[in-house]
Amino acid sequence: MKQILIIEDDPEIIRLLEIHLTDLIYSTSKATDGETGLHMALENDYDLILLDLTLPIMDGVEVCKKLRSKKNTPVIMLTAKSEEIDRVLGLEIGADDYITKPFSIRELLARIKAVMRRASSKTEEQKNSTVLAYEGLHIDIDKRKVILDQKRIELSPKEFELLVLMASNPGRNYSRTELLNMIWGYNFEGYEHTVNSHINRLRAKIESDMAHPTYILTTWGVGYKFNEDIAV
Repeated sequence: MKQILIIEDDPEIIRLLEIHLTDLIYSTSKATDGETGLHMALENDYDLILLDLTLPIMDGVEVCKKLRSKKNTPVIMLTAKSEEIDRVLGLEIGADDYITKPFSIRELLARIKAVMRRASSKTEEQKNSTVLAYEGLHIDIDKRKVILDQKRIELSPKEFELLVLMASNPGRNYSRTELLNMIWGYNFEGYEHTVNSHINRLRAKIESDMAHPTYILTTWGVGYKFNEDIAV
């Protein structure tokens, strides 16, 4: 049975949604403020979340942002402010769809089915994506996404390319000149310290102890390598 979380502070809307969703053999849970709703969304695995834009304690925009940094549960936002939600979606906070109040139940149910269909299709595509997995570190090459201890890490394009190159070939030693040529290109008018500074910034983002790195190791007299002893 599909599980849907309703995060909404209007009891009449909650009651209406629960009646119609239960009729369609969905199981529903509810939260009446953003903070509680976010906690429930992070602690449980729902197939879809209906998220009101205007909520007590934490609004729907903030809930969606925080949720998206942790999970990819499909979200349909409920709002009485169509022009505002358009701007929100333009900022790519991560909502999959939105519907404006007052809404037709038939239209909402159609949106729910469509979003769930897309999510199911996306899950199948993700199974075929190229992912490098090490202890605590997951690198989705196709999506250019890095997850460290279940938290997304934002890397610059060059930092990401350095990480993917070395993580794809754990144990291989790369000289600074090699990395300079392979990442920046032979025509790049830079110096080897460019590689050092990028490695340092990358380490600052993924290593818990810069003095004793887990992932990117220094090979003295040569350059750097990705630790081959931490494969999952």
